[in-house]
Amino acid sequence: MTPGKVLLVTLLAATACAQSPGSKEIDSVYSDAHTFYVELHEHPELSGHEVQTAAKLADRLRAAGYDVTEHVGGTGVVAILKNGTGPTIMLRTELDALPVEEKTGLPYASKVHSKDDSGRDVPVMHACGHDLHMASLLATAEIMARSKNTWHGTLMLIGQPAEETLGGADGMIRDGLFKRFAKPDVAVALHVGNEHPAGVVGIVPGIYDTNSDSVRITIYGKGGHGSAPHRGVDPIVIAARTILTLQTIVSREIKPGEMAVVTVGYIHAGTKNNIIPDQAELGLTIRTFKQDVRKQILAAIERISKAEAAAGNAPREPLIERYEWTDSVYNNPALADRLQAPLEAALGKSNVVIAEPITASEDFSYFVNQGVPGFYFSLGGADPMKYSEAKSAGTTLPSNHSPLFAPDVDPALHTGIAAEVAVLRNLLNASPEELHKLTTEQSPR
Repeated sequence: MTPGKVLLVTLLAATACAQSPGSKEIDSVYSDAHTFYVELHEHPELSGHEVQTAAKLADRLRAAGYDVTEHVGGTGVVAILKNGTGPTIMLRTELDALPVEEKTGLPYASKVHSKDDSGRDVPVMHACGHDLHMASLLATAEIMARSKNTWHGTLMLIGQPAEETLGGADGMIRDGLFKRFAKPDVAVALHVGNEHPAGVVGIVPGIYDTNSDSVRITIYGKGGHGSAPHRGVDPIVIAARTILTLQTIVSREIKPGEMAVVTVGYIHAGTKNNIIPDQAELGLTIRTFKQDVRKQILAAIERISKAEAAAGNAPREPLIERYEWTDSVYNNPALADRLQAPLEAALGKSNVVIAEPITASEDFSYFVNQGVPGFYFSLGGADPMKYSEAKSAGTTLPSNHSPLFAPDVDPALHTGIAAEVAVLRNLLNASPEELHKLTTEQSPR
């Protein structure tokens, strides 16, 4: 390394350390953040119905000194803090929970039941860590508001509804998020999971996760008595053949080595054992990295569904609906490279890892697709001892969306706050021009 490069690295490291939050800063907000986390965990709300959750977050951000607007794109929250000239940096959290019955055994486990959009009574749980994301954002917001001497520009905090149904980000954008408010120079978000131990964060330059498509297939038959199947057309049998044939798409139509998932998550059909129903419904999720593979799979699903219906003598073609979708989240590589140093300074070099893309999906991509460079990183949530034991045994810990999912809150929340503050201070000590030049040097995707 040349002397000039050594000096540059030294200066960058010194700057990163100066921007790192001190333990006293985090300790000053941690108790309130943890209390907020427990309150949110005990009182989760489903996607699009986050009325009380949004109000609680909005009230706390307003008390911290932010200019808060509610009901953006439904229950969305936008909080703005201006601090002189400089870039506009957006930090986003999700608000919603899942229709999952909690089985963690935690003293603050959710016992909530609610009506879903179809009117069914369902249990509700923060099984994806959005409660921890909100608590981290609130603590970060308070630290940033108390330390305006450490940054300049505009901080834009987003409480986004309906991430789990892939409609919340799009809804906020359609409601004028980037027109009514500022269009940020960079958007930041994190997600907690058990892929890493608590205390560790993962950075994925480039494609972070997958394209996601939700497909509903309604297969039509001819109902009748279960004792006389020859007089009807059994949609359950057609559905069974369809499910098995759909599994050949990845194994026999997609080039080996390409990432692709086709999962049938539910089948709804029938009311009684001796009645042949007149229709059956399948629910699918499709995950891909590449757009051409995505198109190939969607076309194959339509072809196979129609062919199996025809083979079963169905009275009409199946109805095939693609009702939810989002693109993969893309992390600007230059931005990811820049933010590695402040994260290492805040957390320790060994606690920042370069990770692999994941097969989950989420709608943060809607913000990125509006031309906003994004940085989306992973927050470790696993108890370090349990993580080590599981790795040694070749097993895995409960994943997001599991009724047993429970982040190791104390290290995870502390790490999330430290990481967010370090990232925001780094970006809010740059100029808009510097960030624009950085993020446009490498062509996206």
